[in-house]
Amino acid sequence: MFKDYYVILDISKSATLAEIKSAYRIQALKWHPDKNQETDTTEKMKEINEAKLILTDEEARIRYDKEHTLYKSFKQKKEKQKKTEESKHKHHASKKEEKSEKETYRKQNEKPKEEYSTYQFDDEILKKWMENARKQAIRNVHEMIKEFADSSVIGFGTFFSNGFKAILVAFIFIIILLIINFLKN
Repeated sequence: MFKDYYVILDISKSATLAEIKSAYRIQALKWHPDKNQETDTTEKMKEINEAKLILTDEEARIRYDKEHTLYKSFKQKKEKQKKTEESKHKHHASKKEEKSEKETYRKQNEKPKEEYSTYQFDDEILKKWMENARKQAIRNVHEMIKEFADSSVIGFGTFFSNGFKAILVAFIFIIILLIINFLKN
């Protein structure tokens, strides 16, 4: 399935390398697990990483832009076909008013026969690169999640270690005060 990396990073097709990197950072921060603890952001982070990997590679981006143009054309044709089919169904339905409610409901909720997932890549090299970028993005996200978990454990341990030290220092200070007070009497 073709992915629109420009939509994923929320940038225009004419974005510069600096704009792509900036958009990546913005999206990565927006969808980072620290900021979305109640939501599983793994899939979104994979897409963001995948988009960055393809769009920041000069040769891959050139190939991607060509394929992106073909994909947009394909998408427009499919949308036009869908509208044509919908208008035929509406016209046909108005001619046959005796249809049952059940059949009308079924037709209205019927999924289109072809979706955008049927898009066939013109550039097989780009397709492989996108698959590889997806695999690398998955590894990157898994590493990030592992690092996040490890840092949480380390941070938690450091917090308790420092807390214990503070309590120990306070306890020793109180004992010293008690000894000084005892010696004065």
